[in-house]
Amino acid sequence: MKKLTSIMVGALIATASTLALAHGDEAHPQKAGPVKKEQKAWGIAGDAKTVTRTVTFTMTDNMRFSPDKLEVKQGETIRFVLKNGGQTMHEMVIGTKTDLDEHAALMMKFPNMEHEEPYMAHVGPGKTGEIIWTFNKPGSFDYACLIAGHYQAGMMGKVTVVASK
Repeated sequence: MKKLTSIMVGALIATASTLALAHGDEAHPQKAGPVKKEQKAWGIAGDAKTVTRTVTFTMTDNMRFSPDKLEVKQGETIRFVLKNGGQTMHEMVIGTKTDLDEHAALMMKFPNMEHEEPYMAHVGPGKTGEIIWTFNKPGSFDYACLIAGHYQAGMMGKVTVVASK
């Protein structure tokens, strides 16, 4: 019984160590394999071959995105090119205000949590990342850097999706 307990404790420590390294300042590898296509309130993962427009965003250590607002047409697939012009890790996460608020609160409690979704990209200092997203529902949505403290400092923006006629 003692040996089984030791093995279980060792496994838990190994898992916790892996998770602790998942969202720090180290570079995140590009996603491998097929993108998970799950309909969200703000759209669905897009395909590179259907991109209708490319928009470049700069993220800086003054906790701002440039641009901080974007208007798209319903049905557009946007390639977000994300340039980190700062000295710290930044990320872009697209979602509703409620989703981003909830995720930001979790990031404050668990700053090293691991997550890889097609509507988010982690970008190391001086690096460039990318999101390809199809906005297939009209509405007003948000994007933000949810690294602990960045969202709270105002690192966010707005996407307005205009309904197709």
